[in-house]
Amino acid sequence: MNRRLVAILLVAFLIASGCTYLIWRLLGSRLGAARQPATTRVVAAAADIKLGTVLTASNLTTAELAGPLPKGVILDPKNAIGRGVVSDIYQGEPILDSRLAAPGSGGGLAATIPPGMRACAVRVDEVVGVAGFVTPGMHVDVLVSGVPPGNQAVAAEGTEVKTILQNIDVLSAGTDIEHTPDGKPQQVQVVNLLVTPDQAEVLSLASNGQTRIQLVLRNPLDTAVAQVPTTAMANLFEGAPKPKPVAAARKPAPKPKPFSIEIINGGKRSEAQFGTPEAKQ
Repeated sequence: MNRRLVAILLVAFLIASGCTYLIWRLLGSRLGAARQPATTRVVAAAADIKLGTVLTASNLTTAELAGPLPKGVILDPKNAIGRGVVSDIYQGEPILDSRLAAPGSGGGLAATIPPGMRACAVRVDEVVGVAGFVTPGMHVDVLVSGVPPGNQAVAAEGTEVKTILQNIDVLSAGTDIEHTPDGKPQQVQVVNLLVTPDQAEVLSLASNGQTRIQLVLRNPLDTAVAQVPTTAMANLFEGAPKPKPVAAARKPAPKPKPFSIEIINGGKRSEAQFGTPEAKQ
């Protein structure tokens, strides 16, 4: 075979191989780009962040999110630094504007209170606090039990229970340190409820020490207000069988007292006895 023809074929083969390789790389890169969705760098939590924390640069990191971004996600750390956290944020979770307090409102529990609302602290025990299941974000009903003042008729029937508030948000739950009258510290369970100013006054009256507060856990999706009548202690025992009265033992009739009658028959006098065994005979 002609050497010149072999050289031409070899050069053509090399050129074809190079073109094929270039086309394969070009198509592969475009297909790979089409398979991988575009990502966006967003601000995320560098570690778990507790409610009320004021964010600093050390609390934040960045993360890549693919596809549509969540509503209100923060892209610039400057828009998050210095703002308080209104609900717990976990490590790696994107920072949303709705999870932060308004700029300038600071941190702590006060930053979580919406405008027009109040945080009212209620002292409870573990049983009253639904055995520790009352946590931030839960909804509860508030019951108060006691004897109504100035009503002797009701007081004679016993304690009454009334539902005073329904579907109340729990802001926080934990322990607090209070001192006894002799100065000794003691731990008490405290639950902060999100209420209106009018509801705060009702809770203040219910916490006067003469009544007892009970928190009743409810489903957060159940927002219906139930018409609950007041329940008295005497109502719990309505319809119960009453004990039969015991007949009193009859006392024996008292014995008649003996008496005598003087009988005068002419010049004779005699005496008759009545009410004695001798008289019966």
